[in-house]
Formats: sequence, structure tokens, C-alpha cells
Amino acid sequence: MLRFLLNRGGQALIAAFGVVTLVFFIQRLSGDPTALLLPETATQADIDAMRVTLGLDRPLIVQYWAFLSDLLRFDLGRSFVQNADVWDIVSSRIPKTLQLAFGALVVALLIGLPMGLIMAITRGKHVSKFIMWIVLACQSMPTFWSGIMMILVFGVWLRWLPSSGTGTFAHLIMPSIALGLLSLATYARITRAAVLDELGKDYVRSARARGVRTGRLVRHHLLRNSMIPIISITALELSQLLAGAVIVETVFAWPGLGLLTVQSIAARDFVVVQTIVLMGAFVTIFANLAADILYSVVDPRVRLAGQS
Repeated sequence: MLRFLLNRGGQALIAAFGVVTLVFFIQRLSGDPTALLLPETATQADIDAMRVTLGLDRPLIVQYWAFLSDLLRFDLGRSFVQNADVWDIVSSRIPKTLQLAFGALVVALLIGLPMGLIMAITRGKHVSKFIMWIVLACQSMPTFWSGIMMILVFGVWLRWLPSSGTGTFAHLIMPSIALGLLSLATYARITRAAVLDELGKDYVRSARARGVRTGRLVRHHLLRNSMIPIISITALELSQLLAGAVIVETVFAWPGLGLLTVQSIAARDFVVVQTIVLMGAFVTIFANLAADILYSVVDPRVRLAGQS
């Protein structure tokens, strides 16, 4: 087990280092932010002075080394635009994004898993075909379009829910559904495929021959044995939720990391964008590491395969 953990942990650290390097250099290729920070009447001397103040006059490799050194000390720097500590800016938005991501995950799991299970058990029947139509519709709708449609129907026409902002549970409902619809469809399809695979195995046929009811079979065997692909997709869906939050938070004016990302990109605030992208990458990398560990708990064969 220790060898398995060290192997997966080493891979995660290598991936994290690669992400850090890519983020730094790609951000620097997007343009010089000094032109946006100074008025149009600024002279070349003013621009040069600003570049010195921000440390952008140094060679790129020197900036990279300083960036790595600061990162190892958990010093994320200061915002170019807001002239404030980056961690203070980002940390104030994290709770809202976590709240939205958790709401979307709840929507996806509580609706997607039962839908997939029902589709597998009722395969070939009208119920299964109807649910599959709903799943395909959820998967086909762009996030921004479903968000705008919900605002139009439930916020403008019916006036049941607030169209933007935050503060109450009602504000969370539409953004959570808009963000969770695509994950809902993914969970439903993966659950259906996993359960169908289990239904074709010998132990299921033997249990049915002994008269074991479907409900008992699902509770005691099918769900546990179908967990590995569901765990795997959960790790991937975390990154999808973070990426989708950029669109959803913009549509609903939700004050989280997604909206902050859009604002920082528009202002070329390198340091803030770097921090948000790195946080998203680290969450994805270590969520996949956690999924690998859970694999080994649910199915020891995965651990043995990783050690071979």
C-alpha cells in the first residue's frame, strides 16, 4: 500500500510542477499589463518605471525563479490592479465558489445516480428511453444557455427566484442547477453503464435464481461493485465544475472565483489569474490522487495493478 501511495503521490507532484511552469509562461505571453495600469497620457518613462515596480523588467527566467521561490513560501504576491495581497482577494471568493460547486454536485448526485440506476434496471422499456432523452437534453444544453433560460422563466416571467447575486438559499438554486446539469448527465450515463455491466455477471444471475429481489440486490451488491467508475468520474467532475463556474458565475453575477477570473483576465492581472488557475489545477490533481486511493480501498486489485 505504501509503495502504491508513494507512486501516485510522486506522479501528482510532477503534474503539479508542470502546471506551475505552464501557467507562469503562458500568462507572460498574454501581454504587458502596464499599458492597462497607466493612463493613456503616460510616457515611456512612466511605463518603464511601472515595469520596474512590478518586476517585469527582469529576464523571464529570473521572474520564474522568483515566482517558484515565493510559491514555496506560500507567498502569492500582490495584485497588479488592486494593489492588495492576492490571497486576501482570492480567499474572500473561495467560500462562494465552494458553495456553488457543492450545490451543483448535490444536484448531479441526487438526481443523476438514481436516473442511471433506473435506466439500467428498466433497460429497453419506455421509462428508460424517456429518462435517456432527458439525460441527452441536459448534456446538449450549453451552461450559459440553460442559465439564461432559467433566469428568463423563473426570474423574469414567474418571479419565483432571484435572477442574480447572493445572500439566501433562493439565490443558490438556479446557479446550482445550471452548473450541475452537465454533471447530472455524466453521472447518469456512467451509472447506467456500470450497473448494466454488473447485471451481466454470474453472481447477479445466481442471486436472481435464488429469488433475491432487485431492491436487495441493488443495495447490497450492485451499488458497491459499480462504485469505481463513479469515483473516477467524481474526480474529473470537480475540475469540470470549477471550469463551468466561470460561465455560471458570470451569468448569475455570483461573486466567486469564476467571476473574479473573468475580471482579472480583462484587466491582465497576472498574479490573480495565476493563483486561481493554480488552485484549480491543484484541486484537480489531488482529487485524482484521492480517487486513486479510494480505488484501492473499494477494489484492492487496483492497488496490486499499480504496484506491478
